[in-house]
Amino acid sequence: MPPSALDPHFLSYPLRPLADAALSRARQLGVSHADFRLERVRSASWRLRDARPSGSSDTVQLGFAVRVLLDGSWGFAAGVDLTPQAAAAVAEQAVAVARLAGGISRAAGSGERVELAPEPVYPDAEWVSAYEVNPFEVPDAEKTGLLAEWSSRLLAADGVSHVSAAVLTVQENKFYADTAGTVTTQQRVRLHPWLEATSVDERTGAFDSMRTIAPPAGRGWEYLRGTGWDWDAELAELPELLAQKMRAPSVAAGRYDLVIDPSNLWLTIHESIGHATELDRALGYEAAYAGTSFATFDQLGSLKYGSELMHVTGDRTAEHGLASIGYDDEGVATQSWDLIRDGVLVGYQLDRPMARLKGFERSNGCAYADSPAHVPVQRMANVSLQPAADGPDTAGLVSQVENGLYIVGDRSWSIDMQRYNFQFTGQRAYAIRNGELAGQVKDFAYQATTTDFWGSMSAVGGPQTYVLGGAFNCGKAQPGQVAAVSHGCPSALFRQVNVLNTQQEAGH
Repeated sequence: MPPSALDPHFLSYPLRPLADAALSRARQLGVSHADFRLERVRSASWRLRDARPSGSSDTVQLGFAVRVLLDGSWGFAAGVDLTPQAAAAVAEQAVAVARLAGGISRAAGSGERVELAPEPVYPDAEWVSAYEVNPFEVPDAEKTGLLAEWSSRLLAADGVSHVSAAVLTVQENKFYADTAGTVTTQQRVRLHPWLEATSVDERTGAFDSMRTIAPPAGRGWEYLRGTGWDWDAELAELPELLAQKMRAPSVAAGRYDLVIDPSNLWLTIHESIGHATELDRALGYEAAYAGTSFATFDQLGSLKYGSELMHVTGDRTAEHGLASIGYDDEGVATQSWDLIRDGVLVGYQLDRPMARLKGFERSNGCAYADSPAHVPVQRMANVSLQPAADGPDTAGLVSQVENGLYIVGDRSWSIDMQRYNFQFTGQRAYAIRNGELAGQVKDFAYQATTTDFWGSMSAVGGPQTYVLGGAFNCGKAQPGQVAAVSHGCPSALFRQVNVLNTQQEAGH
C-alpha cells in the first residue's frame, strides 16, 4: 500500500450497502437524522525490558454503529454482523432506544430537545493522515530489533541499571454516512515510542529514572527512522542527564521564575485549557469523569484567562496532530479556531448539539467515538499555545531570569474537578542563576491556579521553540472512552510561580 493511501482491505467491506440499509430503515421509522459509522481500529504494541521482549499485543476492533435523532431524543445501537439485514436491525434498535429515551425525558418533565447545528453536505469525501511508512507494514523483527538496539545503547552507559522500551501503533479506518447525504472515508496512523532508563545506587538504595521526551505523533514508522525527531541525539545524552539527576540537590521550596519547555508545558495546556474549554464540561453536561470547568459559558468574551501574550487555538487539522482528522463523527469538516486570544476566553470546543444549544453558527468538528461500539461524544481538538512571531529561543528566555528553574519533560500531575487548582512535576529541572543554567535540581513541583499561572506568563518563545506534544490516553465519558490528542507550544517564561519540594510535602 503506498504511503497515505486508503487501505484496500478496509475498502473491500460493503460500506455503502450497509449504510444504505441502516439509513433507509431509520428514515422509514420517522427519524429526523440518522448516521452510520463503520470502523476498523487496529492497535499493536511491543514492549521490552533490558533489551529483551517482555510483551506484545495486536488487536482489531471491527463493527458499525447507528445513531438516530427521533422527536428530539438520541438513540444508539451497534453491531458486528456486516450484512444489510443486520444493519437495518441495528437501526431499528437505535430507534427503539430513542423512543425509550424520549419517554423517560417527558416523564421527568424535561422540555429539552436535541437539535443539530447545520453543516454542509460532503457527498464523497476522503481523508488520509500524513505519513510515509505504515507501521503495520514493517516486520515485527525490525520493531523489536530497533527497540533492543536502542535499549542496549542505554544499558551500556555507566550508571544505567535498567531500561524499559515500548512502541504503540494504531491504524484507524472510519466510514461515515448520514441521512443528509454526507459520506466520508478516512484513515489515520499514529504511534508512540518511548524509552525509560533507571539508575540504582547499590550503596544507598537510591534510585531514579528518566524517559525520552519524544512526543507521540500522527506519523508512520519513518518517525523512528529519524524523520521528525533526532533519536540518536536524545539517546546519547540521556544517561548523563540521568546521572546528573541522581547527584542533583533537592529543590528549595519557594517562588521562582519558570522557563517551561514544550515537553512539559503541553500537559499543563491539556489539563488547564484543553479540558476546561470543552463546552459540554463548561455547561455541566460532562461532570462525572474528571469534573466540570471554571470557564463557564457566562464568561465567554470576558474571562481573563491569562496574560495578553496568550493566544491558544483549537485545531483538528494540524499536520501530524493526534486529534487531526478530515471530518468528525458527525460529518463536520474539521477546522482551526481561537479559544483564547489576547488572554481572554473567546471560544469553546463544540459538537453539533452543543453548538446549536448555545447559538453557535456551526460545530467546530469535535465529535469523536473511540470505537464502533461507542457513541460519539465531544472530544478535545489539538489545543495549542501559539508562539510569538519574533519571540526568543529558549536560551533567550533563560537569560531573562535571575533566580528560577528550567523544566523539561512531563511526569506526574494533579488538577481539581473544575480545572482550576493544579500541580505538575517534570522529568528534570535546572536551576537558573543570573540568566544561566546552573545544574539540575530534583524533587520539584510547580503549583498554581489556572488563571494565576497563565496570568504570570511574561514571555513566549518563537516558532523555533515550538513542539507538538501530546498523549495517546485522554479519558472522558461514561462508559469511558480514550482519545489521542496533541498540544503544540513554544517554550515560555512564567514569573514567580510557587514551587514545592515534593519530598518535604510527602513527609508532612
